[in-house]
Amino acid sequence: MSTLLAVLTCPERSTQSLLAAEALRKAAKQLGQAIRIETHTAQGVQDPLSESELAAAQQVIRVGASGSDARFSGKREHLAALEAVLADPSAVLNAALQATPVAAAASQPLSIVAITSCPTGIAHTFMAAEGLSGAAEALGHRIKVETQGSVGSQNALTAADIAGADLVIIAADTQVDTSRFAGKRVFMSGTKAAINDGKALIGNAQANAKLQAAAAGGQGAAAGAASASKERSGAYKHLMTGVSFMLPFVVTGGLLIALGFALGGIYVFDDAHKGTLGWTLFNIGAKASFALMVPVLAGYIAYSIADRPGIAPGMAGGMIAGAIGSGFLGGIVAGFIAGYSVKYLNEKIQLGRNFDGLKPVLILPLLGTTIVGLLMYFVLGQPVAAALGAVTEWLKGLQGSSALVLGMILGGMMAFDMGGPINKAAYTFATGLIASQVYAPMAAVMAAGMTPPLGIALAALLFKNRFTADEREGAKAAGVLGISFITEGAIPFAAKDPLRVIPSLVAGSALAGAISMASGCQLRVPHGGVFVLPIPNAVSNLGMYIVALLAGTALTAVLLGVLKKSPDAANA
Repeated sequence: MSTLLAVLTCPERSTQSLLAAEALRKAAKQLGQAIRIETHTAQGVQDPLSESELAAAQQVIRVGASGSDARFSGKREHLAALEAVLADPSAVLNAALQATPVAAAASQPLSIVAITSCPTGIAHTFMAAEGLSGAAEALGHRIKVETQGSVGSQNALTAADIAGADLVIIAADTQVDTSRFAGKRVFMSGTKAAINDGKALIGNAQANAKLQAAAAGGQGAAAGAASASKERSGAYKHLMTGVSFMLPFVVTGGLLIALGFALGGIYVFDDAHKGTLGWTLFNIGAKASFALMVPVLAGYIAYSIADRPGIAPGMAGGMIAGAIGSGFLGGIVAGFIAGYSVKYLNEKIQLGRNFDGLKPVLILPLLGTTIVGLLMYFVLGQPVAAALGAVTEWLKGLQGSSALVLGMILGGMMAFDMGGPINKAAYTFATGLIASQVYAPMAAVMAAGMTPPLGIALAALLFKNRFTADEREGAKAAGVLGISFITEGAIPFAAKDPLRVIPSLVAGSALAGAISMASGCQLRVPHGGVFVLPIPNAVSNLGMYIVALLAGTALTAVLLGVLKKSPDAANA
C-alpha cells in the first residue's frame, strides 16, 4: 500500500490546521493507511514533503487548497475543506482513497445552478453572474444563474432547474435563502470570487460544496438555513443585508421630500400648507418611507442572522430605536441583538417534532421581541441615542478644514476598493445619517463614488496611448456607470494595473469629497447619480457640487495619464 500524502494550506488558521493534521494521522492509523502530512501555518511549513516522497506517492489530499500545485501533477488529488477534516477525518480519508483523478472529474460536464446578489443589487450582482456564466461555458458545464438585484429576482430558478442540478453556487454579499436547495450540494462565496476568477470558484465549489440539510418539522426556512449560516461572513454581511433592504425606503422618501419642498417651499410641512400636494408628498416621504427606514434596517439585519423568525424582533427593535431617538445606530444595535438572540433561542429550545412548528411563528418572535425591547428601553437605547446626538451635532457644526478632512477620508474610502467593505462602510455611514437629517456626507460619498469610472472614461479619451483598444471601448461603458453612481465600473481597470490606477482613483475621489463637504453641499437621496441632480432641492449648492465632481474626475484622469504606462511599454 502506497503512502497517502496530505497538505493542509490554511496559514490563517494555524491551530485548526494542526488539530486537523493530528486527526488525519489518527484516522489513517485506524484504517491501516500510511500517511505523510505537510502543514502550512503562519509560522511556516511544518514537516515538508521530500522529493522522494512526492515521487513515490500516487494520491494526495489537499485541504484548504486554492489553485493548482505543480508538485502533484499527474497524481490523484482529493480536495477537502478544513471543516470537513475536523468534523470527520475518516470520511475524508475514505473519499480520497475512492476518488477519481481530478482531471477526469473536471472533464465531466455538470449542471450548475447559481444565485448572485450584492447589497445594492446593481453592479456586483450582474458582474458575478457574467463571471460564473463565462467560466462555466469555458469549462464545458451547463449553468443557470438567478440574479437577485435591485429590481428583484431575474432568470429565476425553477423547481425543475434545481432538481436537475449537480451543484449549487451562491455568490452573494447578502443573506440568501437556501431552503429550496435541500438535498443539493451547495457552495457559498462572495461576489468577488465570481468576478475575479469564476473558473477557480467553480473548481472550489466542486471540491468543497456541502450537502444542504432539509428543514426539520415545522421550523421552515430557519432550520433550512442553519448549515448555510456558518458560511456567511459575519457582521459585515448581516449589515449589508439590512442596508440593501433599507435603500428603497431612503431613495423614495428623500425624493418625495425634495418634491414636497419644490412645490411648497422650505416650510411645506407647516399646518398652513396642510392638504396641499406639496404637504402631502412631504408627509408620504417623511412619515411613511423615512419612518420605515430604521425598522427595515434592523429587521433585515436580524433576518440575515436568524432568518424569518428574526424579522419581527428586529423591526420592533428598530421602531423602538426611532421612538427613543437612537436613529440608525440604534437600529443597527437592535438588529444584531434581535438576530443573535433569536438564533441562540432557536438552537437551545427543543420542543420535539410535534411542537417545533410553534417556534418560528410564536415562541421565537415573542421572546426575541421581549428581549430586544427591554434591552433597548432600559439598557442600550439611551446611550446609543446620546452617541448619535453627539455625532450629529459634530457633523452639523463641521466647517473649514474639519469638513475638508472628513470629505477627503470618505472620498478616499469610496475609491479604495470600489464596492468592497471599505467602500460600503463609507456608504452605510452616509446613508444612515440621512435619517438624522445630516445630508452633507451623503453628497460627498456620491460625488466620490462617481469619480473613479468617470475619471477613467476621461483619461481614455485624453490619453489614448495609455489604453488598449479594448480598454478604450470599456472606458465608454465605465463612463455610463459613473454617471449612474456605480463605482464598480472602474474595477476592471484597477485589477489590471492596481499600483498605478488605484492611487489615481483615490486622489480624485478624495478631492471630490473634500470640495463637496467644504462647500456645504447636501444630498437628500442615497443613489441616482447625475439623474437626481435636476430634481429641485435634491442637492443643495448644486453649482459647487458639479465643480467637486468635475475636479475629482479631472484629477483622476490627469494622474492616470501621468502614471499609467502605454500598453507597448508595459509589455516590453
